[in-house]
Amino acid sequence: MKKAQPQISEDRILEASWELLREGGIEKFSMRRLADRLGIQAPSLYWYFKSKQNLYQRLANHISRVILEEHRPEGDWKEQLTAFAVTVRSVLSRYSCSTQLMMMTLPHEPDIIRFNNRMLHCVESTPLEEAQKVQVVTTLVNFVFFFVLDDYEHERNVSMMAKEQQEPPGEELLRLMDSMSEKEVGLFRRMFKNGLFELLGTDGAFEFGLRLILLGTEQVIKEHEEQQRQRH
Repeated sequence: MKKAQPQISEDRILEASWELLREGGIEKFSMRRLADRLGIQAPSLYWYFKSKQNLYQRLANHISRVILEEHRPEGDWKEQLTAFAVTVRSVLSRYSCSTQLMMMTLPHEPDIIRFNNRMLHCVESTPLEEAQKVQVVTTLVNFVFFFVLDDYEHERNVSMMAKEQQEPPGEELLRLMDSMSEKEVGLFRRMFKNGLFELLGTDGAFEFGLRLILLGTEQVIKEHEEQQRQRH
């Protein structure tokens, strides 16, 4: 009796892709491994996605769609930007390697375009010039992307170091710092021993960084309005 072929679809391919990304990261992701997971030959994938980059585009489009579904664009520009940043962080944190995918792809998918349009809508009511509005949302999303990516990479590094050695990673770092002069490492060592670097990746650190961006944007708006008054 002839063995039945596995039933695959675009949705199943995307689902299996997320599974592989969660298990091995984007560095180990390949179309061959994806095909093995699905129980098919690699060339069969290209009926659905013409290249790995095309698949990445679709995964990023999926992330953009989830963000759009969960974001509630309510309130003034500060409330909208805050809600957008919080939503983006929440969604990216739930999908492994989603930050890398968003950074590696172009806005050539409908929901990625809608994602960018939604960001711009958050600051549309401000008196800023068009170029300044783009700079504000670009700065915001770059902050969120880097924040999530930095936390992801930190957790991976700590986990790998813990597997490779018996002692906690912090002990090796302390020994290294103790071998250096006070001028070279004094401030860093003091903050490390006080546990301040444990704040990295926390909600508090995220809220503080977001506050800096919002306050900076407010200042730019004030300067822009003052320049407009002086011209008239």
